[in-house]
Amino acid sequence: MKFYSTNNKQLSVSFKDAVFNSLPRDRGLYMPLSIPKLNPNFIDNIHALSFQELALEVARAIIEDDIPSDDLKKIVDDTLSFDAPVVKLGDGSYVLELFHGPSLAFKDFGARFMSRIMAYFSQKNDVTLDVLVATSGDTGGAVALGFDGVPNTRVTILYPKGKVSPVQELQLCTNGGNIQAIEVDGTFDDCQDLVKKAFNDDDINKKLTLTSANSINISRLIPQSFYYFNAYRQLLQEGEKDIVFVVPSGNFGNLTAGLFAYKMGLPVKHFVAATNANDVVPRFLNGQSYEPQAAIQTISNAMDVGNPSNWSRILDLFGNDVDELKKLITAYSFNDDETHVAIEQIYQKDNYIACPHTAVAWLAAQRYRSEQPSDDAIVSLSTAHPCKFPDVFPETIRDNIEIPDTVNALKNKDQNKVKLSNSYDDFKAFLMTY
Repeated sequence: MKFYSTNNKQLSVSFKDAVFNSLPRDRGLYMPLSIPKLNPNFIDNIHALSFQELALEVARAIIEDDIPSDDLKKIVDDTLSFDAPVVKLGDGSYVLELFHGPSLAFKDFGARFMSRIMAYFSQKNDVTLDVLVATSGDTGGAVALGFDGVPNTRVTILYPKGKVSPVQELQLCTNGGNIQAIEVDGTFDDCQDLVKKAFNDDDINKKLTLTSANSINISRLIPQSFYYFNAYRQLLQEGEKDIVFVVPSGNFGNLTAGLFAYKMGLPVKHFVAATNANDVVPRFLNGQSYEPQAAIQTISNAMDVGNPSNWSRILDLFGNDVDELKKLITAYSFNDDETHVAIEQIYQKDNYIACPHTAVAWLAAQRYRSEQPSDDAIVSLSTAHPCKFPDVFPETIRDNIEIPDTVNALKNKDQNKVKLSNSYDDFKAFLMTY
């Protein structure tokens, strides 16, 4: 499969080059030359497949011959060493739990797959690969664990000062080895901008072999499509067929992956994009102009993105036809006060503890249900374990959060981080010392 830049469809590269280059030099994003349609028999018989088996079929369709099937199977099996269960709530809606991996966030799917893809392609090279990643919360921890100890890699994680939770920061700063955390005095958008500038800096590219672990990297999105298919398989077992996915959205990689699944033939009736106060996309889909803004800090911090990179991929998937896009995607935004109320409502009604991102998705699910009454199965993606956000919950709920042993162990580790301003000159100077 060849991959082209969203800014120039004539510029096409191999899967390997798309993974390692991460960002085309024309500042577009890589997309598959075509979205492959899966054989209808695959969907008809998906109930008989395991998570790993269906994921292999999806990956093979996109990657094609770039990785032999036996090797790709090993990568998929190693990536999916944990489950993604669908849980039914008392109101009849569902939650897709994506936080059962090592870093307790949905980003584990993409980070583990990507690190193993990169290790596979670079195993015969004697070159150190420098992985740059900006995080607004969960990406960094997943990437750190996904790449921890991977030969011939160095990972540099930029995160905004004071804008990640204490547990998230521990996951970023307690690794050492080939993982370096940088606390940037700025926003996530500042961090993301620093990474993008580095990729287009000739001085740095002469010195380092750069790639990115953000959702701008196409290898992050492919495995995220796996759990949409797996959710569909589980919902069939519940007797559900008409499915609406509600996706808490920040940089919009998760929704992009769902749309990949849809374009490949997954029967999805509708998608709902749920955002916090960073509402660039909901405003656009509700008739206003698309105007990126400075990120606003909220309690659902992993979604604090004012200029979502993957929106250009979504537009590209629909040939920039916004009217067609609106037929499939509805978007809502909710503020922190509404999110706090939702957390308590979910707990009181269902005895279910939802992280703030999940609560935003649940709010959007309730709004969509009220506006589009039906018997559709509405599935909210639950993207992170609630233990990562203790300060968000009232004491009565916080005391009932089960803290995984892996989190308690982090508290006894030394922290290692570099503090930088949001100046690109400072970041470049740091990279040039590598």
